[in-house]
Amino acid sequence: MADTWREGIYLDTRDYLLIAAEAASDKKAEDIVALDVVELLVVTECFLICTGRNDRQVRTIAEEIELKVKKAGLSPMGVEGRDEARWVLIDFGDFVAHVFQPEEREFYRLETLWKEAPRIELLAIETDLPRAESVSSRAGVPVEHVRESAES
Repeated sequence: MADTWREGIYLDTRDYLLIAAEAASDKKAEDIVALDVVELLVVTECFLICTGRNDRQVRTIAEEIELKVKKAGLSPMGVEGRDEARWVLIDFGDFVAHVFQPEEREFYRLETLWKEAPRIELLAIETDLPRAESVSSRAGVPVEHVRESAES
């Protein structure tokens, strides 16, 4: 699990996953899903999967995820598909972000391929408001919709 100290705050894989999900949401990604694949794969712990409507939006979502997670202290090990922007894969080691266009997401169906992987409820991560706000503020990721979700 990616555990790091940054400016006096401890971040783990779920914190980075939250930051990535927030970044995707900020750029209007659709159908954001997180899967816990730690029991199924040896190369990563979690997948973040989301959809953008076209190549420009997919590229923008991927760039925002990369920027915010890197700003929080975790640099990607590799990025694939950025030029075509049909399916951009950002490998952060302990988690991998997949940003798809709708046709590619439907074709590859990662949620079906990894159907045994438990879904990570992003709301469950976000409802720890003091921690979410602390992580998000250190990472420069706004938590306005996190606060609204937790309060409702």
